[in-house]
Amino acid sequence: MTYTYNYNFDNSNAVLGGMLVGYLITFLVIYVLSVIAMWKIFTKAGKPGWASLIPIYNTVVMYQIVGLHPLLIILLFIPFINGIAAIVLSIIQCIRLSKAFGKGAGFTFGLIFLSPIFLLILGFENDKYIGFEQ
Repeated sequence: MTYTYNYNFDNSNAVLGGMLVGYLITFLVIYVLSVIAMWKIFTKAGKPGWASLIPIYNTVVMYQIVGLHPLLIILLFIPFINGIAAIVLSIIQCIRLSKAFGKGAGFTFGLIFLSPIFLLILGFENDKYIGFEQ
Protein backbone atom coordinates (compact mmCIF):
# COMPACT_ATOMS: atom_id res chain seq x y z
CA MET A 1 0.00 0.00 0.00
CA THR A 2 1.49 3.28 -1.12
CA TYR A 3 0.45 6.64 0.21
CA THR A 4 0.93 9.71 -1.87
CA TYR A 5 0.88 13.12 -0.33
CA ASN A 6 -0.24 15.92 -2.50
CA TYR A 7 1.33 19.11 -1.16
CA ASN A 8 -0.11 22.29 -2.55
CA PHE A 9 1.93 25.30 -1.55
CA ASP A 10 -0.35 27.92 -2.99
CA ASN A 11 0.51 30.87 -0.79
CA SER A 12 -1.21 33.54 -2.82
CA ASN A 13 -4.01 33.95 -0.29
CA ALA A 14 -1.52 34.24 2.56
CA VAL A 15 0.49 36.82 0.65
CA LEU A 16 -2.60 38.86 -0.18
CA GLY A 17 -3.78 38.63 3.43
CA GLY A 18 -0.40 39.79 4.67
CA MET A 19 -0.39 42.70 2.26
CA LEU A 20 -3.89 43.67 3.33
CA VAL A 21 -2.92 43.61 7.00
CA GLY A 22 0.17 45.70 6.21
CA TYR A 23 -1.88 48.29 4.34
CA LEU A 24 -4.49 48.41 7.09
CA ILE A 25 -1.86 48.92 9.79
CA THR A 26 -0.17 51.66 7.72
CA PHE A 27 -3.52 53.38 7.09
CA LEU A 28 -4.44 53.15 10.78
CA VAL A 29 -1.12 54.67 11.88
CA ILE A 30 -1.45 57.55 9.39
CA TYR A 31 -5.08 58.11 10.44
CA VAL A 32 -4.25 58.19 14.16
CA LEU A 33 -1.33 60.58 13.58
CA SER A 34 -3.57 62.84 11.48
CA VAL A 35 -6.26 62.90 14.18
CA ILE A 36 -3.67 63.76 16.82
CA ALA A 37 -2.27 66.55 14.62
CA MET A 38 -5.74 67.95 13.90
CA TRP A 39 -6.58 67.81 17.63
CA LYS A 40 -3.57 70.03 18.34
CA ILE A 41 -4.37 72.38 15.43
CA PHE A 42 -8.00 72.71 16.53
CA THR A 43 -6.90 73.47 20.08
CA LYS A 44 -4.47 76.14 18.87
CA ALA A 45 -7.25 77.74 16.83
CA GLY A 46 -9.62 77.85 19.81
CA LYS A 47 -11.85 75.02 18.62
CA PRO A 48 -12.60 71.85 20.60
CA GLY A 49 -9.98 69.17 20.02
CA TRP A 50 -12.49 66.34 20.20
CA ALA A 51 -13.96 67.63 16.91
CA SER A 52 -11.06 65.93 15.11
CA LEU A 53 -12.57 62.55 16.02
CA ILE A 54 -15.86 63.01 14.16
CA PRO A 55 -15.36 62.43 10.41
CA ILE A 56 -17.53 65.04 8.67
CA TYR A 57 -17.62 67.50 11.55
CA ASN A 58 -13.81 67.72 11.58
CA THR A 59 -13.92 69.00 7.99
CA VAL A 60 -16.54 71.60 8.94
CA VAL A 61 -14.37 72.79 11.85
CA MET A 62 -11.28 72.86 9.63
CA TYR A 63 -13.18 74.97 7.08
CA GLN A 64 -14.11 77.37 9.90
CA ILE A 65 -10.47 77.60 10.98
CA VAL A 66 -9.24 78.41 7.48
CA GLY A 67 -12.11 80.76 6.64
CA LEU A 68 -14.02 78.63 4.15
CA HIS A 69 -17.78 78.46 4.38
CA PRO A 70 -18.76 75.17 6.05
CA LEU A 71 -21.56 74.58 3.54
CA LEU A 72 -18.91 73.96 0.87
CA ILE A 73 -18.77 70.44 2.26
CA ILE A 74 -22.03 69.78 0.38
CA LEU A 75 -19.99 69.84 -2.85
CA LEU A 76 -18.23 66.71 -1.66
CA PHE A 77 -21.49 64.75 -1.75
CA ILE A 78 -22.60 65.67 -5.29
CA PRO A 79 -21.79 62.93 -7.82
CA PHE A 80 -19.42 63.82 -10.68
CA ILE A 81 -18.50 67.08 -8.95
CA ASN A 82 -17.13 65.62 -5.74
CA GLY A 83 -13.77 64.47 -7.17
CA ILE A 84 -12.78 67.84 -8.56
CA ALA A 85 -14.31 69.68 -5.60
CA ALA A 86 -12.33 67.53 -3.15
CA ILE A 87 -9.05 68.31 -4.90
CA VAL A 88 -9.74 72.04 -5.25
CA LEU A 89 -11.07 72.47 -1.70
CA SER A 90 -8.17 70.46 -0.28
CA ILE A 91 -5.61 72.68 -2.00
CA ILE A 92 -7.42 75.85 -0.92
CA GLN A 93 -7.62 74.48 2.63
CA CYS A 94 -3.87 73.77 2.68
CA ILE A 95 -3.04 77.25 1.36
CA ARG A 96 -5.26 78.97 3.92
CA LEU A 97 -4.14 76.72 6.78
CA SER A 98 -0.50 77.56 6.23
CA LYS A 99 -1.36 81.28 6.03
CA ALA A 100 -3.49 81.05 9.18
CA PHE A 101 -0.40 79.94 11.08
CA GLY A 102 1.99 82.37 9.38
CA LYS A 103 3.71 79.84 7.12
CA GLY A 104 4.93 80.36 3.59
CA ALA A 105 4.61 78.70 0.21
CA GLY A 106 7.08 75.91 1.01
CA PHE A 107 5.01 74.80 3.97
CA THR A 108 1.88 74.95 1.82
CA PHE A 109 3.57 72.68 -0.72
CA GLY A 110 4.39 70.27 2.12
CA LEU A 111 0.81 70.33 3.37
CA ILE A 112 -0.49 69.49 -0.09
CA PHE A 113 1.86 66.59 -0.82
CA LEU A 114 2.88 65.25 2.63
CA SER A 115 -0.16 66.22 4.63
CA PRO A 116 0.16 63.96 7.73
CA ILE A 117 3.78 64.95 8.35
CA PHE A 118 3.19 68.68 7.92
CA LEU A 119 -0.01 68.56 9.98
CA LEU A 120 2.06 67.07 12.81
CA ILE A 121 4.67 69.79 12.39
CA LEU A 122 1.95 72.44 12.45
CA GLY A 123 0.28 70.91 15.48
CA PHE A 124 3.37 70.46 17.61
CA GLU A 125 5.33 73.57 16.66
CA ASN A 126 5.12 76.70 18.78
CA ASP A 127 3.43 78.75 16.05
CA LYS A 128 0.35 80.68 17.03
CA TYR A 129 -2.92 80.78 15.14
CA ILE A 130 -3.11 84.24 13.60
CA GLY A 131 -6.31 83.71 11.65
CA PHE A 132 -7.05 84.36 8.03
CA GLU A 133 -7.74 87.35 5.84
CA GLN A 134 -11.26 87.86 4.53
